[in-house]
Amino acid sequence: MTDTAVLFENLHPVADAPLIAAGMAVERHASALEPAELHKALGNARLAGIRSRTKMTAAAFDAAPRLLALGCFCIGTNQVDLDAAASHGVPVFNGPFGNTRSVAELTLASVIMLMRGIPMRSSAARRGEWLKSATNSHEVRGKKLGIVGYGNIGSQLSVLASGLGLHVYFYDVEPKLAHGNARSVASLEDLLELADVVTLHVPSLPSTRNMMDTAAIARMKPGSILINQARGDLVDIDALAAALESGHLLGAAVDVFPKEPASKDEAFVTPLQKFENVILTPHIGGSTLEAQEAIGDDVAAKLARFVTHGATKGAVNVPELDPGPIKPGRVRLLSFHGNAPGYLSRLNDAVSAAGANIAAQYLETRGELGYVAADLEGALPGDFLDRVKAMDGTLRARLIEV
Repeated sequence: MTDTAVLFENLHPVADAPLIAAGMAVERHASALEPAELHKALGNARLAGIRSRTKMTAAAFDAAPRLLALGCFCIGTNQVDLDAAASHGVPVFNGPFGNTRSVAELTLASVIMLMRGIPMRSSAARRGEWLKSATNSHEVRGKKLGIVGYGNIGSQLSVLASGLGLHVYFYDVEPKLAHGNARSVASLEDLLELADVVTLHVPSLPSTRNMMDTAAIARMKPGSILINQARGDLVDIDALAAALESGHLLGAAVDVFPKEPASKDEAFVTPLQKFENVILTPHIGGSTLEAQEAIGDDVAAKLARFVTHGATKGAVNVPELDPGPIKPGRVRLLSFHGNAPGYLSRLNDAVSAAGANIAAQYLETRGELGYVAADLEGALPGDFLDRVKAMDGTLRARLIEV
C-alpha cells in the first residue's frame, strides 16, 4: 500500500518536496471537507496537512488508523483535538513563526489607517462625499501602542512600531525581555488605561476568552482604538459594537471572529458591519504568499523528519525528542506509550529476548505519555514489532530501517 500524505485547504506547493523525499505520495484537496468526506480521505493516510478550517476531532483520528502525524500549516491548533491525537500516538506539528511578519505588518497598517480615519473617509469618498478634514486624524508618532501578548508577533510588532516613533507598552503573563525602548506594564488594566491603540496577540485559552468584555473595553481611553488579529474569541463583539456606537472607541480592526464562514459561499454576518470606522478582514493576518511558503516549508520539514527519523521536536501534544539521523546498520524502534513505571524495562527485555543490542536510546515523557527511540543492532525476528505492539502500555510503535 502506498504511503500517502493528504493535504487539505490548498497548502503551498513548497510542502510537497520534503514529503516526497520522505517517501510519500501527495494527495491534495483544495478546501476543507465535511466530516464524512474528511474521514474517507483520511482512511489510508500516513500523514495529513491542514489549515484552520479542517476540524480534526476524535472521530477523525478514529477514521485514520494509519495516520502517523498531523501538520497544522498555521499557528493555531484549536481545530485539533490534541488529546485524541496523543492517545493515538499521533504528534501534531504547527508553524508558529512563519506568518509572524505578515500579521505584524497588517496590525501596523491597521494602526496607521485607523489613526488617520481612512476607513470612514474612504467610504465617504465612494458615496461622493469629500471629507477633507483633520478631525480625528492623527500621526502615529508619539502615540502609545499597547500590545497584549509579547510573543513572536507582539515583539516583532514592537520593533516595527518603534521605528515609526510609537511609544510601545506591553503586557504579558510571563516575564519578557523588552525590545528597543518598549516598556512592560504590570497589568492588563494598566495597559488599557494608558494606550491610544490596544492590539491583541495572545492565544485562545480559558483565561483569554472574552478578555475584552464590556468592563475591559470601558477601561480603554476615550477615543482609543482596539485591534484583534489574533483569535476570534478574545473580544466580546457585542461589547465592542456598543463602545463604537457610543463613541467611546474611535475605531477598531478585526480579522478574526467568534463565528466565521465555513466557506466563501456562506454569508458573513457581524454587528460590526454597520460601522465605517472599523476595518474588517476575513482572517487573513497570515495569508501572504511569503508566510504560506515559510509555513509550508517549516511544517512539511517537521513531518518529514518524523517519518524518517522519528523526531518530534516542535510537536505540540507529545514529548519532544530529536534522536537525529539513523546510523547505517541500525534499526530504530519508536514507541509511544503510557508514562508508567516498568515500560522501558519491558521494552529492553523484549529487545534482549529478540537477540538484538541497544546501541542508543532516547526517552522523553510529557504528562501521561512517554516516547522512546531505541537504535538497535543485530537481526530482528519477523514478529518483533508485533511483540512490542502487544506489550502492556504500548500505544503506537514502528520500526525505521535505513
